[in-house]
Amino acid sequence: MNENMKLILDKIKEYDKIFIFRHFRPDGDAIGSTKGLARILQLTYPEKEIRLQNCDFSDYLAFLGGEDPIQPDEAYADALGIVVDTGTQKRISNQKFTLCKEIIKIDHHIPIDNYGDYRWVEEERSSSCEMIAAFYDAFKEELKIDKEAATYIYTGMVTDSGRFRFRDVSGETMRLAGVILQQGVDTEQLYARLYLKDFESFKFESYVYKKMNITENGVATLYVTEKMKKKFSLSNEDASAAVSYMDSIKGALIWLAFIDNGDGSIRVRLRSRFITVSELAERYRGGGHACAAGATVYSKAEMKQLIAEADAMLKEYKEKNEDWL
Repeated sequence: MNENMKLILDKIKEYDKIFIFRHFRPDGDAIGSTKGLARILQLTYPEKEIRLQNCDFSDYLAFLGGEDPIQPDEAYADALGIVVDTGTQKRISNQKFTLCKEIIKIDHHIPIDNYGDYRWVEEERSSSCEMIAAFYDAFKEELKIDKEAATYIYTGMVTDSGRFRFRDVSGETMRLAGVILQQGVDTEQLYARLYLKDFESFKFESYVYKKMNITENGVATLYVTEKMKKKFSLSNEDASAAVSYMDSIKGALIWLAFIDNGDGSIRVRLRSRFITVSELAERYRGGGHACAAGATVYSKAEMKQLIAEADAMLKEYKEKNEDWL
């Protein structure tokens, strides 16, 4: 048992009011870990006030339900704040977290911003939901869980691990997934909600294959413009999913998707095989995992610069490594 787990449980017991936060533009792990933790605590401590405090959500995960209303400033003064799945303060969707009396950080990203009074960070974990599963498993004699909480947690474990394919997946990941599945998660319905797509999405996918490019050294790129999003009635999340369309190109060890946000900024999703791209993301207002990160650029010039840097990284990697497939 990680000693930080016991400290966190003690702090949870100490407070009557607990507010839980995550990052903006939330993915399955951010939503699953926060909602899963909140549900476990609500079941275990029905006398406590436990609320999610987040400013946005993702349409494609709407089946997981909504959030609690944001509280007035004075409500945070006597609360314990728990921020999950968020590496840096600036990415926390509700900045009122700073008003909490004490703050706990639970995260599996590479530690960049050591905010919070107490921190439990394990970057080798496949997801923050895996950490919440481990937290439950460590104290299952006193913590309560049900099918609803388990579904939240399993959703994040599945989505953040690429259906248990990514490098951070371990035997412990699979053991904890089994612990969560024992609560009766309906995997058939869950996978249908996560992976079935509207017909228009397939039209977009076929269109994308005509628009993607590849650099001299094998960086696959795609730029999803506002015009493309309107043409296929895509949300930002739908458009962002296009990064996965490039993950099986032989010789392309880095793939980048650029998505117009409609406000002058361009979201960047960086993915890689073998090569660390998180440091590149950090240079462009982002961060994340070694092989899965996000960033933001504000012009096509910046976009071209990022691509050039990725191409140089890949060239160097291929020159120094013979077993890159």
